[in-house]
Amino acid sequence: MMRIDLILRYVGLVMLFIAAFMLLSAVISLASGMDSSFYPLLLSALLTALLGAFPQIFVEKQSQLTGKEGFAVVVGSWLVACVVGMFPYLVWGGDFNLVNALFESVSGFTTTGATIIGDIEALPRGLLFWRFSTCWIGGMGVVMFALAILPAIGRSKMMLANVEMSTLAKENYRYRTQMIVQILSVVYVGITLLSTLLLKAAGMNWFDALCHAMSGVSTCGFSTKSLSLAFYNSPILEAVLIATMITAGVHFGLIYATVTGKRGNLFRSEVARVYLCVIAVASVLIAISLFAAELYPTFGQSFRHALFQVSSLITTTGFATADTNTWTSFAMLILVFVSLVCACSGSTTGGIKMDRLVLAYKMLKARMKQQRHPNAVIRIKLDGTIQESDMLHTVMVFIVAYLMLLLVGSLLGTLFGLDMTTAFTSAVACVGNVGPGFGEVGSMDNYAAMPVVMKYVDALLMLFGRLEIFGLIQLFFMKWWK
Repeated sequence: MMRIDLILRYVGLVMLFIAAFMLLSAVISLASGMDSSFYPLLLSALLTALLGAFPQIFVEKQSQLTGKEGFAVVVGSWLVACVVGMFPYLVWGGDFNLVNALFESVSGFTTTGATIIGDIEALPRGLLFWRFSTCWIGGMGVVMFALAILPAIGRSKMMLANVEMSTLAKENYRYRTQMIVQILSVVYVGITLLSTLLLKAAGMNWFDALCHAMSGVSTCGFSTKSLSLAFYNSPILEAVLIATMITAGVHFGLIYATVTGKRGNLFRSEVARVYLCVIAVASVLIAISLFAAELYPTFGQSFRHALFQVSSLITTTGFATADTNTWTSFAMLILVFVSLVCACSGSTTGGIKMDRLVLAYKMLKARMKQQRHPNAVIRIKLDGTIQESDMLHTVMVFIVAYLMLLLVGSLLGTLFGLDMTTAFTSAVACVGNVGPGFGEVGSMDNYAAMPVVMKYVDALLMLFGRLEIFGLIQLFFMKWWK
């Protein structure tokens, strides 16, 4: 039997961690002249801290978590984070009614980057920073981030880290769990700091540079401007963020191995090579299409916008430098494809993942060989490692479940009044944690006009995508807990 009190104790620790970021956002508000978000943030921090403190006070420390309890802690922490994350929005008011506040909170923590805010510049700085804090926390993982900061909690720390990381994400790590958490933290914070410095050097002020760096490394896509990166119209800023997004889309274990000179590095990774090749080929094809359609005067400008949008969508970031609704149908289809596949496992991105695409291709190729040579024993390898049948089965089940979820999301969208383009691409954008789609949710639009019921549906799709579908589904199958 699961110990609910113990689960609440660990979820409470995560809430205390989130409350600390609310308090930091209140400090930012105070430093900005005590703007209108100071008291909402302070009140939200106190309320969240109080809710998180109760289990610490009234629940005694107990023994090691079981696997089922660890699962409940991870999924429960994500759900609770999204609920308490909407407190600052609700208390501040404005356009943030219940559904809008929940949508914005879920979008931030799942690093989707979809928004209901029309005039982002109208938000006070403190609330803006909280918005970026949610995506920065969610990028590394609500529980994983908390584990990196919270004091040691024994073997339970390893249990929670193993539960939150997918099997594919663990493939490029050859370290103990404690070391994996440290590697993630160092790489994540390191990319954030480096990106902040480069964005500042490229012309942003310190606040915008930090916010866009947090958004870029978490592959969220929130911006301090309603026009996103199109507001700046700066090739240098775009180049910095392209580098940030593409790097954040690579397995963090590979980044660590590359920087420290380890053998299993970025240059030896088959998945990383495919990922970079897809970005290059997709960008060139879109650039040719845009230039041929005379949407931009030079091929250089066409390629600049194509590379940025491909990098933005394949990494599920969602920054924008152009209105992709005006692009050619060919370009849109390629962008939908990269929004489906997305980047690598072990990164901050969502989507099907490039690893699964590579394995699916190899399984198809192996099946064709098996047809010609029925008695042959064919082994499928990824980066030199033989993949067991259980892993291959899991990959195919995930892809099928992912596509079925897209179908359900698209059907619900059309049922509640959305056109087919908006319904399908919003489902792709939400399940993949991408953010922008096409139609009414294009790169220069937002989700404010979506029907209320679809905002709830899309928020749920974001959670399904961030928890890789089965994480959320299993929570509702009570027989699984027996």
